Amino acid sequence: MKDLRNIAIIAHVDHGKTTLVDAMLQQSGTYREKQQIVERVMDSNALEKERGITILAKCTSVNWHGHRVNIVDTPGHADFGGEVERILNMVDGVVLLVDAAEGPMPQTKFVLTKALNQKLRPIVVINKIDKPDARPDEVLDEIFDLFVALDADEKQLDFPILYAASRDGWAAKDLEAPRENLDALFDVILAHVPTPSVDENAPFRFLTSIIESDQFLGRMLTGKIYSGRVAVNTAVRTLDLTGKTVEQGRISKIFGFQGIQRIPLEEANAGDIVSLAGLTKSTVSHTVTLPDVLEPLPSTPIDPPTLVMTFSINDSPYVGQDGDKVTSRVIRDRLLKEAEGNVSIRVTPTPDNEAFEVAGRGELQLGVLIENMRREGFELSISRPRVLFKTDEHGKKMEPVEEVMIDVDEEFTGVISEKLGARRGEIKEMKPHGGGKTRLVFHVPTRGLIGYQNEFMSDTRGTGVMARIFHDYIPMKGEIPARHNGVLISTETGKSVAYALWKLEDRGQLFIGGGEPVYQGMLIGEHSRDNDLEVNPLKAKQLTNMRASGKDEAVALSPPRRLTLEQAMSYIADDELIEVTPKYVRLRKRYLDPNERKRQGRSKN
Repeated sequence: MKDLRNIAIIAHVDHGKTTLVDAMLQQSGTYREKQQIVERVMDSNALEKERGITILAKCTSVNWHGHRVNIVDTPGHADFGGEVERILNMVDGVVLLVDAAEGPMPQTKFVLTKALNQKLRPIVVINKIDKPDARPDEVLDEIFDLFVALDADEKQLDFPILYAASRDGWAAKDLEAPRENLDALFDVILAHVPTPSVDENAPFRFLTSIIESDQFLGRMLTGKIYSGRVAVNTAVRTLDLTGKTVEQGRISKIFGFQGIQRIPLEEANAGDIVSLAGLTKSTVSHTVTLPDVLEPLPSTPIDPPTLVMTFSINDSPYVGQDGDKVTSRVIRDRLLKEAEGNVSIRVTPTPDNEAFEVAGRGELQLGVLIENMRREGFELSISRPRVLFKTDEHGKKMEPVEEVMIDVDEEFTGVISEKLGARRGEIKEMKPHGGGKTRLVFHVPTRGLIGYQNEFMSDTRGTGVMARIFHDYIPMKGEIPARHNGVLISTETGKSVAYALWKLEDRGQLFIGGGEPVYQGMLIGEHSRDNDLEVNPLKAKQLTNMRASGKDEAVALSPPRRLTLEQAMSYIADDELIEVTPKYVRLRKRYLDPNERKRQGRSKN
């Protein structure tokens, strides 16, 4: 046990966690000489590589001077906070990474709160020290203030500090020290992080923190062994948080971690982080133990989801042309499988079982789920995200509020304050932040932030940085203005004609180009006015037998405004849907037939 350490790397999104793990793997001799090294090797999911963010927590293990260090790389985005909470259950120390220029951000506060509540003593690493706008001394003061604000105890306040540039593979105890390697970080981990506090002689008990599915081995449960030992073929029982038996079975395989690979083991002991195969119903927060043990291990409750979207079958005229998974049964099975492994997602079928209410932490988390499903061949209709409200003990309606931290150039502070004020936001803090930037902190209702990201990037000309995190539930605030402009709705089904679109350009901005499939009820653009307008994008030029006096005008269309999935989610109104297929993201009215739309509109009024 003396040679084992279990740690998690925690930080705000894009502060360098995965890059640091890369450097630790490299310098600990995990890679063979001449082995080709992939950058950000821990971000193995295709979406993680594309977006440059960590979505799923992952384990790795390195050897350092005879000591084994199990490392968990955690997500940095607030939407995937459910992963972070579970991971902290199975480690004995954390490395808190903070950007030397940005300083502590909302997600830094979130992950640090969770770590301090678990009585963990963080190691602070001020990363990206080589940035031209780095301000390490000020950032260190801000980190200390954050620890104090979060009621850290005396031991937690006495944290070790390192300065690093994970991309260049060095860490040092002070700014004047040589900048050669990560030896200082490994030494501090061994000195500061305790060995696992476990009982080797008690009966076997294991708490599941991560769940994965393997096509050959089935369900894989990853977590920490809190007591005893387990061998292949051991008979076990699984208990939920209340102590109720979930299933009984046998452990068919045990896997440990070596570098980025899983290695089969014959047995594992208390303190180890391992993956177990052989159980079919057990999931996250369940205790795997011996058949005669009836007491489960305690697990941290997960923060509730704040947004919900309706997932239903695709009923457009082009259904089944792109994807092969179009029925409500396969959609339901896929969503239930997602909810098993992702505790922060909740799936509820509608009474007719044709649609499913999917609740999650935020737009990004739900967007990632939809993007993964479309890549797997699913076709779906998705509603606009809606906020989940609560009622207090007096029956008063409560809504979720988020803390929004914004770093912008001084010239944009006025427009940001005005826009968030209109969205019922309250400014809590405003201070200079170095490099001509100003830091603004707001408390804004979650429903006021739906669709704001794109507007924010436009208002700050792409230079602003916005981070947000769930803060609390408060009494419902007033009305929040919706989208100002109406939409252009197709009256026909077929392939769009460039000439027709050219004639429509003065009506508004188009979402499609010439020769693209459209259908009745599909949104093909944004109207320049505040009402919806039905238009015909298939109308061809009338041919006559009269010769034109000059050359026909060449049809030169402006480039269409292509909405990404996340942009579409925040753009649509309550009476609109997104049709998602492997090839297309289309916007449409909920009711495609114009007569049905009018009937539904009248019934609401």
